[in-house]
Amino acid sequence: MAQVSMEIPGDERGTLLAFVEAQRAALRESALGLSEEQAASRPTASELSLSGLLKHAAEVELNWLRMAQQRPNERQRARETWGEAFSLAEGESMPSVLAFWDGVTRELETFILAVPSLDDVFPLPPAPWFPKDAKVSMRWLLLHLVEEYARHAGHADIVRETLDGTKAMG
Repeated sequence: MAQVSMEIPGDERGTLLAFVEAQRAALRESALGLSEEQAASRPTASELSLSGLLKHAAEVELNWLRMAQQRPNERQRARETWGEAFSLAEGESMPSVLAFWDGVTRELETFILAVPSLDDVFPLPPAPWFPKDAKVSMRWLLLHLVEEYARHAGHADIVRETLDGTKAMG
């Protein structure tokens, strides 16, 4: 069960990272005990699978990290390949996706702990869903990841419950 550690007085960074990790854990826990086939199945009217949600979450976190670092994303998806982020490709498995996400998680946490201030900003790329010339703070990035993972953890709960009746504990 994903637990949010209690607030650490005076440690905004640690508190925000704990909330991000709690939502990551909720999403990851949705696939515990499932076979590769079960995790890849799409038991609802949605196109979502648990393995696809985990892969998507890992790629989203990498994308936001690279934007914050102002570095190119080595896994950047084009409009034509966006849907591939929601299913495992040839050679991918749940363990490989989780290992990739573990690496991204470590890199994000190291980066966030090293930035001088959560008020530091980075530019958002041109996109119809972002305001022109917008910048966001590191704090905003962490809160956005909490929002992103919480939304997908809810999706994952529904998929898992549909698969085998297992309900989220938290």
